[in-house]
Amino acid sequence: MDIEIYADVVCPWCWIGKRRLEQALESYDGEVNVRFRPFQLDPTPVTEPKPLLEALGDKFGGRDKAEGMAAHVTGVAAGAGLDLRFDRAVAANTFDAHRLVRFAAERDRSAEMVERLYRAHFHDGIDVGSIDALVTLAGEAGLDKTEAREYLESNLGRREVAADLSAAHQLGVSSVPTFVLAGKYAVTGAQEPETLLAALREVAQREAAA
Repeated sequence: MDIEIYADVVCPWCWIGKRRLEQALESYDGEVNVRFRPFQLDPTPVTEPKPLLEALGDKFGGRDKAEGMAAHVTGVAAGAGLDLRFDRAVAANTFDAHRLVRFAAERDRSAEMVERLYRAHFHDGIDVGSIDALVTLAGEAGLDKTEAREYLESNLGRREVAADLSAAHQLGVSSVPTFVLAGKYAVTGAQEPETLLAALREVAQREAAA
């Protein structure tokens, strides 16, 4: 079964959703092919690094509200085995990070690359909008750093990622994570592993009966 995950690497619920899907797949007997599709929560350019909590405060009505939101999602993430450090995180535009995921997918390393990007942003306090940082992360995900830099410093992947982002909106993806199963069935949100497992099994039955 094809599983397409529409997500952004600066979305904490997307990391939680990815981890919960992995937990669901541990109990799923069928074969799956997971593909990562780009989505940008905020396509606005980030001209200089800014603490994420400060940026969230500007957007959602103050630092206190941002810290409350961060505390809630941090607690949920801990239940999935993830350690989110909003106090370290840096706001970033993710267009180039999505290009790097495309680069990694062409070399069968997309899962490793996506996971490293989430950890870089939410745990390590790395600016995932920085080309230099992305090149380093590419190397840590098992990719050739020289090739990654040449790719990111060129126009390669720009048109394709822009087209994928547009296609996501045309498909009606408005919140992430969104999981599309077998190209037809959408599951939205960071659902519990049991919910995702039930969805996988139901879709498998429907596809087998079709």
